[in-house]
Amino acid sequence: MQGSEAVAFRPGVMLLFVTLALLMAAVVVLSLGAGAVDISPRRVLAIFAAGLGLTDQTATPREALVLFDIRAPRTLLGLLAGAALAVSGALMQGLFRNPLADPSLVGVSSGSALAAAASIVVGDRLIAAFWPAGTTLPFAVLPAAAFLGGLITTTVLYVIATRQGRTSVTTMLLAGVALAALAGALTGLLVYVADDRQLRDLTFWSLGSLGGATWTKVAAVAPAVLLVIVAAPVLARGLNALLLGEAEAYHVGVAVQRLKRLAILLTALAVGVAVAACGAIGFVGIVVPHVIRLACGPDHRVLLPASALLGGSLLVGADVLARLLVSPSELPIGILTAAVGAPFFLWLLLRGGRGTFA
Repeated sequence: MQGSEAVAFRPGVMLLFVTLALLMAAVVVLSLGAGAVDISPRRVLAIFAAGLGLTDQTATPREALVLFDIRAPRTLLGLLAGAALAVSGALMQGLFRNPLADPSLVGVSSGSALAAAASIVVGDRLIAAFWPAGTTLPFAVLPAAAFLGGLITTTVLYVIATRQGRTSVTTMLLAGVALAALAGALTGLLVYVADDRQLRDLTFWSLGSLGGATWTKVAAVAPAVLLVIVAAPVLARGLNALLLGEAEAYHVGVAVQRLKRLAILLTALAVGVAVAACGAIGFVGIVVPHVIRLACGPDHRVLLPASALLGGSLLVGADVLARLLVSPSELPIGILTAAVGAPFFLWLLLRGGRGTFA
């Protein structure tokens, strides 16, 4: 390949991106219409076309409430969180040079969830002690806390797993299990001391859901996720070189330590805001990059943006199933992603983890 332009105009790559874009559009239409109040895809398209002045089929007050105040922010939040989780998984796999790396498997999501949970319990008590009655914790505190927790966990994981410039995948996975267990224990302690309202909020983190989506949350999450999606492909050349080994990457002009720091920072930011907005949703970061890698190879110039598209579609699609399977109630979305992701991870282990980077 001779640069990003060659990659962009390869017919196979163009077909992949067109397919992913169409898949995302279809999933978005389904998400806007599916649920306890059913709105057909044709009706959804007609209502949005009316907003553009193309038809006269305006929404009824009930449809407008459901579409624009409930489902539209939920769908957009799912797209952003899914893209963040998928891109963070691709970054971690490139950094560790192994497709078994995933934020939920190696404890990064657990660290983010712990920090966000601590901000709920401790933050509420500090506000109650020092601020006027009725003051609530600003939502912006949750992404900040979750980002800090993810950053600390990712950094500790990398330090533990890397010796003399080489990263041990076995050490990484074992350290990730230990970090996740520690984060789970501390989260359990927070659950023990939480009051009833805090306990309901903490339960949200353990299962994951898009049910609390609002336009305020979307506005808080979107800048960070868009920053990650735009910045991650800048690291593509370095991650491609890193697949050959750190020494080889250094000799072709890659600033390896700077690349590692940026990858860790972007991973922590992506996981942090996704966990803060939706809770701990696992396995998106391992399933999506692997599927893209099977389709087009390990080139990160394609892998990172394609993972963002498929990750958003996957999470929104899982949310649609979560709403339909037990309608009018809904399943926690983390249950569905784990039900798909865990067998996929076992299959990946059985076929040999490193082979997919060849």
